[in-house]
Amino acid sequence: MAGRPEASSIQDAARGLQSSPDFLRQLAGYGLTTIEVHYFLPDHPRLLQLFAFQQYDVAPRFPVLRDFLEFWGREIEGPLHSVRIAHNHLIGPQEWRAVDGIISIH
Repeated sequence: MAGRPEASSIQDAARGLQSSPDFLRQLAGYGLTTIEVHYFLPDHPRLLQLFAFQQYDVAPRFPVLRDFLEFWGREIEGPLHSVRIAHNHLIGPQEWRAVDGIISIH
């Protein structure tokens, strides 16, 4: 995505700043994504299995998730049934509020 640093530049910056790579991803626009993958078992095609995990990704394009699903289709025998996504930007404007007034404590 234009204007966003690549993962390698994020890791390079993390080494120089002593900051967590996950924190730098959040500053670059990544948010925490929870993914539920429902798939059929290869040996028992009537059974539905759930695989859930979390990763940092960029909404609404989800390039990391798309790469994972391409890998799944290429390497995993269990055919996909459905994928559910929940995404939250952990750092964003909704966390900043202007304080109006001064409170004095005696």
